[in-house]
Amino acid sequence: MLAHFPCQWFRKFVLRLLGAQIDRSAVLYGGFEIRSPRKLTIGANSSIGHKATLDARGGLTIGRNVNFSSEVMIWTAQHDYRSSTFETNFKSVTIGDYVWLGPRCIILPGVTVGEGAVVAAGAVVTKDVEPYAVVAGVPAKKISDRPGNLNYNPAADPAPFV
Repeated sequence: MLAHFPCQWFRKFVLRLLGAQIDRSAVLYGGFEIRSPRKLTIGANSSIGHKATLDARGGLTIGRNVNFSSEVMIWTAQHDYRSSTFETNFKSVTIGDYVWLGPRCIILPGVTVGEGAVVAAGAVVTKDVEPYAVVAGVPAKKISDRPGNLNYNPAADPAPFV
């Protein structure tokens, strides 16, 4: 219900009450799902796209000036298929500053996406991504590099009701 409330400042307010650390300049577009907000940190000027899934049960840190496209999924928990009890394992995820996550990409538990990296649409990231690398595919592999010296604000001028 919270994710569909029309005012993003109210969404951030409630998430902060639930323990999330969200910078005032961050933007959360509607339709998102957050699991365990008390283990979530979102840095300045970051923009979380429409219908994003943020699983923070294992800990999730999102840096500054990060751009999440629509329907990005980040998971910090997974079941051990080798376990007779199907136990759940938790590993934190870190998204560095100036990262761009393309639509419908998936970041799996234990991954660090380095500063300035780009994850292409639909990629499944199973391992750490180097700073300023561009990765794509299933599983994600490096296909290029991104220039450094990034200086943009993906949260600038959002619509008042996002």
